[in-house]
Amino acid sequence: MTEIYSDRFLKDILKRAKRVAIVGLSGKETRPSFFVGRYMKLRGYEIIPVNPAYVGQDFMGAPYVSSLADVPEDTDFLDIFRRSEEVLPLVEEALARLPKLQTIWMQIGVIHEDAAALARARGVDVVMNRCPKIEYQRLFGELRRGGFNTGVISSKL
Repeated sequence: MTEIYSDRFLKDILKRAKRVAIVGLSGKETRPSFFVGRYMKLRGYEIIPVNPAYVGQDFMGAPYVSSLADVPEDTDFLDIFRRSEEVLPLVEEALARLPKLQTIWMQIGVIHEDAAALARARGVDVVMNRCPKIEYQRLFGELRRGGFNTGVISSKL
């Protein structure tokens, strides 16, 4: 099933987010997760990189953590770069230990209806099969600079 999200819904999520835990954030500069983390960091979000393969290293000044157990409790946004079948336990753990969590975002190709229903039942917004970097660029006018018609009308140059 393809979810349809309003531009207002997505924009509100991206405006309110402050601390973003990215599960599966790679340290390799050619990986999509790296692009997303870097972009969001440069837009002012605090990034918590979650990837056990990189513990002992940092991502743009933020130390990698091995799991959600090491993510600060006041994290409000969880971005998941994992296969769909790995999502449910991550969402269950996040809901159990992150009391300030407002958004669970599953990257392009990542869909888990049961995990989404569980999160929504707890009052957490869910986005599936989308990329926050792409949506940010589209909704805040940054794609227009590259000549793309985003369908968003703005007076910004």
